[in-house]
Amino acid sequence: MTTALLTDRYELTMIEAALHSGRADRRSVFEVFARRLPDGRRFGVLAGTGRLLEAIADFRFAEAELEWLERERVVGRRTLDWLAAYRFRGDITGYREGEVYLPNSPLLTVEGGFAEAVVLETLVLSVLNYDTAVASAAARMVAAAEGRPLAEMGSRRTSEASAVAAARAAYIAGFDATSNLEAGRTWGIPTMGTAAHSFTLLHDTEEQAFRAQVETLGTGTTLLIDTYDIRQAVETAVRVAGTGLGAVRIDSGDLPSLVREVRAQLDSLGATGTRITVTSDLNEHTIAALRGAPVDSYGVGTSVVTGSGAPAAGMVYKLVAHSDDDGSWVPVAKKSAEKASHGGAKRAVRELRGGVAVAERIVVDADRDGVPEALEIDGRELTVPLMRDGQAVPEFLGVTGTRNARAHRAAAIAELPIGALRLSHGEAEIPTVFG
Repeated sequence: MTTALLTDRYELTMIEAALHSGRADRRSVFEVFARRLPDGRRFGVLAGTGRLLEAIADFRFAEAELEWLERERVVGRRTLDWLAAYRFRGDITGYREGEVYLPNSPLLTVEGGFAEAVVLETLVLSVLNYDTAVASAAARMVAAAEGRPLAEMGSRRTSEASAVAAARAAYIAGFDATSNLEAGRTWGIPTMGTAAHSFTLLHDTEEQAFRAQVETLGTGTTLLIDTYDIRQAVETAVRVAGTGLGAVRIDSGDLPSLVREVRAQLDSLGATGTRITVTSDLNEHTIAALRGAPVDSYGVGTSVVTGSGAPAAGMVYKLVAHSDDDGSWVPVAKKSAEKASHGGAKRAVRELRGGVAVAERIVVDADRDGVPEALEIDGRELTVPLMRDGQAVPEFLGVTGTRNARAHRAAAIAELPIGALRLSHGEAEIPTVFG
């Protein structure tokens, strides 16, 4: 399926005007960055890169799209002919998916002709802003869970396409499973799920519902125990499934006290190995509040797919350099108040001391045709090739790319100072330094 019309009209009208001025093919560098983190956050986690690279590969204006653009008089014949031949053939560099980022981090750099790069703006931002918002919120929940498993179950709280993207972003950020089957099929994410309250209500008694579920799915299943009376449900669940019952789920009520009561009751009935999972509108703060309770796993829905209050990462796509008539590079930047940017194509290094991040250093890479020398900094390069001559680097694509991003996120988080994982309101934990 083409992704070409997942864009804003002004990108095509800019191309039309640039073709008229003769600047459409001028070599240009666009950069994706966020001026700030969501309010109170200490770091963000980049996600969506793998999805984006695949979407760019599918960015084509086929006959149906071109006919519609012509019928609606969006652009003229010259531009339509240009769009018909469109293939992105430029280069993309940036941070690895799963990387920790900070204000002004040069997350993605797109280099090509002005027209071929500017037309990708909306696609780039729609993917990265949403996926990164989900991953950044999910990473805070993972930190709050302190090693206990989390499942993403927010498909019913967002659009159908966003549900799949959210499941992938949460998995990269450290969630262990999703309820979304398409995310499992497309991205190789483990899936989970057993029954809702409607299944219990379908049957004449709670015991009938539990028996049907256990007989079908086995004693290792998870029984939902808060449809009626929780204490009675626990007794029924153990009587039906035996002490080998896999888990019980609580989806309402005063969770800290209920979890303790259920744990004590399960133990008293001999079901000492039965796990307790909780759901019920959780976020990073409610998960943190349950640290002292005997919870074994969490299921999170609305909060994770909406970025836990920050549904977009605030990223922008700005022209930072273009070639001059003599072939040299000219840095450009927006100078308006509160939205000023730094001109020039950039690369970044995470400075480390004893394996702990202390700063993010950003330098202008003036010679775009040369191989930049290694910086004399104790740390690691953050900017890597993602696409060359329109061909994506395979390690970032598909199921393999998703798993690589998940592993990289774990390594990047491990470099952060301990204060970065605090949930209290604060500023970016490590500074961004230019030069």
